[in-house]
Amino acid sequence: MLRQLAVLAVALLGPSAARAQTLSVPPDTTRWDLQGQATVTEYQGRKCLLLDGGAAVLKNFTMHDAVIDVDVATPAARGFFGLQFRLVDDGATGEWVYLRQHKSGYPDAMQYTPVLRTGANWQIYNGAGFTGAVDIPKGTWFHLRLEVTGAQAKLYISDMDKPALVIDDLKSGVQKGEVALHDLIGATYFANFEIRKTPDAAWERHLPPMPAGTLTHWSISPAYDALARDLERPLAPAERDTMRWQDVEAEPPGFVVLYRYRDAPHLRVTFANDFTKRLAPQPGMKVLYARTTIESDRNQVRRLDLGYSDDVSVFLNGRILFRGRSAQNFRDPGFLGIVNPEDDAVYLPLEKGRNELVLAVSELGGGGGFIGRLAGGP
Repeated sequence: MLRQLAVLAVALLGPSAARAQTLSVPPDTTRWDLQGQATVTEYQGRKCLLLDGGAAVLKNFTMHDAVIDVDVATPAARGFFGLQFRLVDDGATGEWVYLRQHKSGYPDAMQYTPVLRTGANWQIYNGAGFTGAVDIPKGTWFHLRLEVTGAQAKLYISDMDKPALVIDDLKSGVQKGEVALHDLIGATYFANFEIRKTPDAAWERHLPPMPAGTLTHWSISPAYDALARDLERPLAPAERDTMRWQDVEAEPPGFVVLYRYRDAPHLRVTFANDFTKRLAPQPGMKVLYARTTIESDRNQVRRLDLGYSDDVSVFLNGRILFRGRSAQNFRDPGFLGIVNPEDDAVYLPLEKGRNELVLAVSELGGGGGFIGRLAGGP
C-alpha cells in the first residue's frame, strides 16, 4: 500500500514529489560527523569529502531501506573504501560494502561483509553474494549506487542498469541504523551524496542449505590470553567443568562466527609485513574453546573437514590431533586466510558411543570463526 501511495503521489504531483524524498548532503554541511582523516576539499573541480583512513557519518539520519548514490574518485594505488549502513552501537555493528582499487578486475575487487562488535568478517563471508570482480577506475570520478531492501542489497558501480554485486543475505541482522562513508586506507574523494528512503520491505532471509555432515551444535568458552596457555594441552576435566559455556548454533552453510559472541581483537600482527616473524608470539592474541559431541555407532575413523580463522588446536576425547594456523600472510606472503571447510582435514579416531570434540580457536584479524564438516554424510 505504501509503495502504491508513493507511485500515486508522483503521478499526481510530478517528479518534485520524488525529489522531495531524496536527501542531498553537500560535503561542507554540518550534517557530516567527520572522523579520523576526513576533510572537506576539492578534486578535479568538485567540492567533496576526502577520506584517507577516516569516515563521514551522516548525523540525525536513521536508515531502514533506502537507495544511496554517491560519486567517488581515488588516485591511491591501494585502498579499501565504500559505504557502511545500518550502523548501531556507535558503528560497532552494521554492514559494510567496499572496493579494493588494487584488486581491480580480480574476483575480490569488491566485497560485502557484516561488521560485528567492531570486527569485519571478510575472511568468513566470501564468494557469491559477498565478493566479485569489477573494474575500478583510477583517478577519475565514477558513480556508486547501493539499493537496500529488507535483508538484501544491490551494489551498482558505474553501470546503473546491472548490479555489480547482489547481496542475498545481510548478515548483521540489524534492520535500521546510521549511514557512513568509510575509508580504511587510500585517499578517496566522495561527492554528490544523496540518500532516498524507500518503503520498508519484509525481512526475509535467503540462507544457503546446511550440507550433510555439518557440525552445528557447539558450546563456546570465555576468551583467554592465548600466550598464557599451552594450546597443545587438552583441557583438564576440572577446568572444563568450571568454565562458563555458552551454547551456539552454526549458521548455514555451517559457520560459527565468533564475533557475534565475543569482542573482536585488533592486533598488530608481526608477520603482516615481515614473513620471517610468522612463528613469533602475537601479543594480545586470545583463545576460546569450542566443544561438541559426536555420536558414533562403532569404532571408526572419520575425516573432519575444517576451516578456521586463524589458529586452531583439535582435541578428541582429551587427546590432541592437530594444530594449525590459517592467518592472513601466514602460509605465504599473499595468503588471505579465507575460511573454507576444505582448508584442512583431520582424521578422527571415533569410539563407539559419545565422543567429545574440542577446538581451541584464536583470532588474529579478518573474522573469527570456524566450520567443521564430517565427510561421508551424517
